[in-house]
Amino acid sequence: MPTSQCSRETIMILTSLRLSKVLQLTLAVIKPDAVAHPLMVQALHQKILENNFLIVRCKDLVWRRADSERFYAEHAGRFFYQRLVEFMSSGPMRAYVLAREDAIQQWRELMGPTKVFRARYTSPTSVRAQFGLTDTRNTAHGSDSAESAQKEISFFFPEFCAKKWMDREEPIYRSGQTRYDHLKQIHTPLVPS
Repeated sequence: MPTSQCSRETIMILTSLRLSKVLQLTLAVIKPDAVAHPLMVQALHQKILENNFLIVRCKDLVWRRADSERFYAEHAGRFFYQRLVEFMSSGPMRAYVLAREDAIQQWRELMGPTKVFRARYTSPTSVRAQFGLTDTRNTAHGSDSAESAQKEISFFFPEFCAKKWMDREEPIYRSGQTRYDHLKQIHTPLVPS
């Protein structure tokens, strides 16, 4: 490739990096009610991809009751706490670290209202409207703020360092220099970070 062509491409990449917003990370969890049905998990995974989220991390896991109690400790004493703790430790779930501009808001909009009945009327194409069963078995969880995203990502992915990812990999992901790895079910950088 001629030097001038290479320089133009480099300038275009650098310009697009400066013009686009920094990607935001959020936690997304597919709850046991959905993971119990493999076709539903596939449909939800595809919905994440179709809505332009980059999948930074993905793993399947099963919680012990103690894990559930720790994660939902802020709700202890509320009427739904025991039901939620029992449900979230009742079977496998899938956790994601997702990236996108305004990822937290975008994932929450895609999930729809917490109450499935409300979701079916106000957001009929949302995840909860299409797949949710009850207010507890509502298919998905998502962080509600940048602070909770950081805390929740650390809880589910203790080995993942969000700051390191933002410093080293975010510019690569933002510039579109990634590929989707079908085997790992995540996006990976095309260039080393």
